[in-house]
Amino acid sequence: MPDAVVEIHIPLTPAPDLGEGDYPFPWIESVEEFVFGLEGEGGEAYDDGEEHDGHYMFDVWQGSEDELLAIARRVAEIPGVPTGVFAVVTDTDRESFGEGRRVELS
Repeated sequence: MPDAVVEIHIPLTPAPDLGEGDYPFPWIESVEEFVFGLEGEGGEAYDDGEEHDGHYMFDVWQGSEDELLAIARRVAEIPGVPTGVFAVVTDTDRESFGEGRRVELS
């Protein structure tokens, strides 16, 4: 039986008020720190983020759908994360990203 996976999709929107030469997506590091910090908290697993279709995407799994969506909601609330974050509820048998039920988060 496949396990639940929640994909967290964050629009690749540059941070406002950037200085010349500043990295346009400093919120990615904040999200990575948060997601990596979950290890051992409740058994949730994570995957390194990656770009997909104009979004930066993280996978979380090893929890119930409700637990994983709660994590996704917490990610959407991290200061600096752009609006338009959504989750896709899927499972480990998916054939490609974005297949599943979409849940708007911000």
